[in-house]
Amino acid sequence: MANPLTPDVLVDPVVLTRALVDVESVSRNEKVIADCVEEVLRSASHLSVDRHGNTVMARTNLGREQRVVLAGHLDTVPINNNFPSTVVDDLIYGCGTSDMKSGAALALHLAATLPDPGYDVTYFFYEAEEIESRYNGLALVAEAHPEWLEADFALLLEPTYGVVEAGCQGTLRALVRTHGRRAHTARAWRGVNAIHAAGEVLRRLGDYRPRTVTIDGCTYREGLNAVRISGGVAGNVVPDECTVEVNMRFAPDRTEKQALEHVQEVLEGFELELTDSAPGALPGLTAAPARDFLAAVGAEPAAKLGWTDVARFAALGIPALNYGPGDPLLAHAPDEHVEIGKIRDGAATLHRWLASPSD
Repeated sequence: MANPLTPDVLVDPVVLTRALVDVESVSRNEKVIADCVEEVLRSASHLSVDRHGNTVMARTNLGREQRVVLAGHLDTVPINNNFPSTVVDDLIYGCGTSDMKSGAALALHLAATLPDPGYDVTYFFYEAEEIESRYNGLALVAEAHPEWLEADFALLLEPTYGVVEAGCQGTLRALVRTHGRRAHTARAWRGVNAIHAAGEVLRRLGDYRPRTVTIDGCTYREGLNAVRISGGVAGNVVPDECTVEVNMRFAPDRTEKQALEHVQEVLEGFELELTDSAPGALPGLTAAPARDFLAAVGAEPAAKLGWTDVARFAALGIPALNYGPGDPLLAHAPDEHVEIGKIRDGAATLHRWLASPSD
């Protein structure tokens, strides 16, 4: 296919958003869109470009005192009768419009059209954010080329509806098991029902009162919930095992270890197996580029309720924030869309920030 990312497209972030949406790139199928992005970035003389898998990295090397990162993922969830894009009034509909090809479009627009930013800038257009972490393009780059990620500040162009969202929650998942003894249900008194025993697990979760934590003016709300339950072997057998899957979203003032210990305390007396865990990220508000960015936005940040790749940068000691034109409530929805005005406002804000950092 001919590359749809022509010079005329790159100068308009709205047209560019549609062009990116109209290149299908469901997770693990990002090669075509990565090829298109790499080609146009290599044509820009002010950028050096590298690639790892289907993650494309471009950077300026102007000798600035500070370096910032702009990162956006190229993949989407599976298409759901919402491809290609359509425009209705001030809205662009289509898979990935909100999460997050409109954000990636802002980064690509600036990479192509801002040759002399006040910071040195590293742009990441990465693969596989929507699926398991082992495929995530930023995670793979961190293993293979950690020097690519070096920066003083990072901005993830996640959908935030034009609001700065600071840090992110951590998350863990665990399996809670109860045990019993099998018996025929006609002689149930001879058995011990493991599903009934799980009632105490559910009671504790129902009675749980989560913390609300304010850090640097940003308020994070924790949560501990049952998300799946399974048990039983047949319609006439008292079950001898039941499993309740729980998910905790925790404020970034807890470590993963502390969050696990808290869950173990709440569910003391039950067998618990940790299956997945990821740290949160404290608000990245103190770095000079972050302060300049907040000034360019002109609004106070809010807490990010959810997990994003800002945590990957925080783990490397790089403060990071979330900011993008999409509405997170529309992410992955069949009627996913983005407001054209939000795209234009986001592009103007990012240009204002990158072009004129404070001394």
